[in-house]
Amino acid sequence: MEKPPFVSTTQTNGEEETFDENDPRLQDIPAYVRRIVSLHDDPELPCLTFRYFLLTIVFVIPGAFLSVMMHFRTTYEPYSVFSFRLLPATLACGSPKSFPLGKSGSLSPGFSFNLNPGPFSVKEHVLVTISAASGPLAMAELHFDSRIHPAAAIFFMWGIVWTGYFFAPLARQFPICDPQFPWFMALCQTALFETQKKQRETPTAESRKQAKVFLWALLGMTLWQFIPEFGSPMLGSLASLCWVAPSNSVADFVGAGFDRMGVLNLSLDWSTISATGSLFLTSYVWILNPAAKYGNLGEWHRHLMSNRLFLENGTSYPITKLLTPNVSFNETAYQEFGPPFVGTHTIFFNYVAYTSAIIWAALFGYKVVRASLQKMMQQTKSGAQISSQYSDQLSILQRAYNEVPLWWFLALFAASLISFGTIIATGNMFIPVWTYFVAIATGAFLVVPLGWLYALSNFLPSIGAANELLCGLMANSVSGSKNPTGASVYCAIAGNARYRAQLNLQDMKIGHYMHMSPKTVFFSQVFGSFLGVTVNYAVVRWALDTKLDYLTGVKKDPAHQWTAQSLALYLTLGVQYVLIGPLRLFEQHIHKVLPYGHGSLVGAFVPILIYGMHRLFPRAKFQLWNSTIFFSPMANFYGNISTGYLSSFLGGSVVMFWAYRYRYDMWARWNYILAAAFDAGFNFNMLLTFLLFGAGEFMTMPYWWGNEATSSERCFALE
Repeated sequence: MEKPPFVSTTQTNGEEETFDENDPRLQDIPAYVRRIVSLHDDPELPCLTFRYFLLTIVFVIPGAFLSVMMHFRTTYEPYSVFSFRLLPATLACGSPKSFPLGKSGSLSPGFSFNLNPGPFSVKEHVLVTISAASGPLAMAELHFDSRIHPAAAIFFMWGIVWTGYFFAPLARQFPICDPQFPWFMALCQTALFETQKKQRETPTAESRKQAKVFLWALLGMTLWQFIPEFGSPMLGSLASLCWVAPSNSVADFVGAGFDRMGVLNLSLDWSTISATGSLFLTSYVWILNPAAKYGNLGEWHRHLMSNRLFLENGTSYPITKLLTPNVSFNETAYQEFGPPFVGTHTIFFNYVAYTSAIIWAALFGYKVVRASLQKMMQQTKSGAQISSQYSDQLSILQRAYNEVPLWWFLALFAASLISFGTIIATGNMFIPVWTYFVAIATGAFLVVPLGWLYALSNFLPSIGAANELLCGLMANSVSGSKNPTGASVYCAIAGNARYRAQLNLQDMKIGHYMHMSPKTVFFSQVFGSFLGVTVNYAVVRWALDTKLDYLTGVKKDPAHQWTAQSLALYLTLGVQYVLIGPLRLFEQHIHKVLPYGHGSLVGAFVPILIYGMHRLFPRAKFQLWNSTIFFSPMANFYGNISTGYLSSFLGGSVVMFWAYRYRYDMWARWNYILAAAFDAGFNFNMLLTFLLFGAGEFMTMPYWWGNEATSSERCFALE
């Protein structure tokens, strides 16, 4: 008997078609994508409506606020479109009456618009959340008392975003339309869009249940986070070894989660659980850290859990003493205080991860990138759209929409070029003008290999030290200012702009999954950046004005969250590479193992070794042994909080092993929904905490048993 049709989709003429699941149009789409993404599209659905602009303005403000505020914390859940996705749909979904605005409006004679063109569409919903999606500015003032003019700061932040949008076309050919690149974060976000769409259009018992579970999980996480974040910081670090031996310094070093190793430490704080890095490395670190602390593994082991600079005796390094009044290097002070000390692993593994990403993409991604380049050249010659180069059903549906013209990206780059040129030439950003063009070139070079890695693995490596090294070499090759903030400015252009390009591509992939016009998605991104950057700057000012003592270390936050450790890392790298310089840095005895070639050679050799193993044993799946994913987390400083590893391991084992393998239907139904609810709940809590306890004078929780004054985790023998 002939197998009945399995899948239905929308044809180009708008009619419905059903076909077998073995149809060639489905063969290239992974099964987990087919399970989530709809193959139905209505190009006539409203997108850029009055509701869209109103809701974007309403929701971009808290989103922009949270995204910057998190940079001053130790652990956090990065703000994503999950965080405020539910409210736009709740406020605007249903019948036209659900959004209490008139039918039409008029701006001038002959021009009118519809205030409420029917039920809230899924495409409006997507655009609102995409639109809602500063380190150098804060560092300059926090550590060097150098306040940047607000106009220069805002245009600098706009320039970073727009430069990232200019980088995006370099890689959009293959990760957007090629169905083999899933972009798991985009897929996760699409799952919630589809769930809410089904709830609005064809509510079923299952979709109503999913919506209710999402709401209750979001509410529960929002309320729960008040306890570990504010009321009882002890719940963020349940240090069992400290409870057994609270006065034993070794047990406290091993068991404490704040500033120490966190062995057998459980956390009930979602920010520390979800912000954990590579769990595979934790067991090795739990072996290596005691060896470095109590053995002879490392020469200097006074501050293993810090990314700040210290004197050899372990006291804080007087960084400002190394600057002369004209902001050049003070050789006399350097000879007096000696070289600064800091952990060396971040430098080494940053170099390893940098070269590993390039070599890995060249070896394993060469065929895919080459095929994409060939298709791009064919597209350029024929004038066809990118989606016409692929034959899967998702790309077929996208052919109904025009691509974003290249000149749109070029126009944004021209705007950023003028902004950066003016700001840097007037001396507001601490780097020479010519280094800006080097930063643009290095950032553009990495967009393709890192975009390829991110699209496949949902892993976006941090490779800042390589940019800092290049900046330091350039800064010390000429005379002039040696302000360490210049390194952070350079990395913002070379690194953060590249990061923005990946997020731009990710939003484009969401638009691809939701069958959005690329032009409309692009507009929503630019519109959101116009609104968000001004809020970003306001939050930087608020953090510096209200939490300065916590950020500089004058006062200690009981939850160990307000530490500004990201800014501390920028400062450390800036002092090492720009002020002191690479030559002096690598003359230091603890850094002699690191000079320029060592880490880079390891990073180049390991992918070649794995590639050779893959060719010799193709069935062993060595192609999954991505060395960049292994090395990059080892280069990150995860902060003075090590509390979430065991909790993440236990939770991950249940969700990603047991449930995925033995209860797949349950996993597929609830995994992304609950993940979105927990992330959104955490971000809602951060916003409420600010409004209730921190909008004016910063309030702290009184000391009690769950918030002990000496040690909130009750480890009393910490050195």
